[in-house]
Amino acid sequence: MSCPHKIAVLGAGAWGTALALHLAKVGHSVNLWTHRQQQAEQLKTERENSRYLPGVVLPDNLYPMASLKDALEQVESILVVVPSNAFRETLIAIKSLLKEKSCHIAWATKGFEPVTQKLLHEVAFEVLGKEANVTVLSGPTFANEVAKGLPTAMVSSSNQKNEAQYWADLFHCDSFRMYTQSDMIGVEVGGAYKNIMAIATGISDGLGMGANARAALVSRGMVEMMRLSQALGGQTETIMGLAGLGDLVLTCTDDLSRNRRFGFGLARNDMNSEQVMNEIGQVVEGAKAVNTVKQLADKLGLDLPIMEQVYLLVSEQITPKQAVKALMTRSGKSE
Repeated sequence: MSCPHKIAVLGAGAWGTALALHLAKVGHSVNLWTHRQQQAEQLKTERENSRYLPGVVLPDNLYPMASLKDALEQVESILVVVPSNAFRETLIAIKSLLKEKSCHIAWATKGFEPVTQKLLHEVAFEVLGKEANVTVLSGPTFANEVAKGLPTAMVSSSNQKNEAQYWADLFHCDSFRMYTQSDMIGVEVGGAYKNIMAIATGISDGLGMGANARAALVSRGMVEMMRLSQALGGQTETIMGLAGLGDLVLTCTDDLSRNRRFGFGLARNDMNSEQVMNEIGQVVEGAKAVNTVKQLADKLGLDLPIMEQVYLLVSEQITPKQAVKALMTRSGKSE
């Protein structure tokens, strides 16, 4: 492991808490910020995140708090793990509190900025400046497995090689491997698009379409992911790696994925999108990302048929069976 650091993790949902837990177990001093005072008090008192990660004890060197100013006090590194729609406002708040102080800033948030359709690294450079030390962390991970210390591999991507390595070193231990690379576009597209495909496979499995259909959706979903990444300037190799294929396979095939569960719920056809989200009780990033990707695809003239059907489903314009029929009756073409 690297020398112990003082780190702020912003966002105390399942993923933020899991990453904070890992960093604390590695030996760093971690401030875990939540915007809800009640949650901060509960985390301090019970020493576990009973809502998202019940039964996993928070180490003594993990400090829950509701004051962002206190959370950023004397930290060297900041890891942002808030929903994509809160990403910009969180960075603006960080900038105002840090003033002229320079920190290493990374995020494990997946998705696009909903209103502008921008990738999150574009938002980061816009808010923090082109010279900011920023990194995106992504890959095939479930929060509860990271929290329990099960073997995990992720990607640390930055336009500055030393920044990518900095975050890789912070996370490194016997059970956690962080690979470095520089294609922030590909990493972020992979992290956002796989959630849309997980909704699609959840719908397929919910309708009892079988393993063949699931494999076809994953394969063709990867092609769509690659098309979007290339159109935005990403590299093909990235989509073939952990942040693309790895994350896609994990999210599309395991019921721990809330996006897959969301699709499964839609397939039951007895609840609308909002009702299924409320039943899951956590943010379903794919349901937000699909609206953004639809706008991007229209703007760029991209053919993304699976995404298109998920978009129509989430916006309640068609039924799950109509979505399947639309995909299966497309005209034949070369792969």
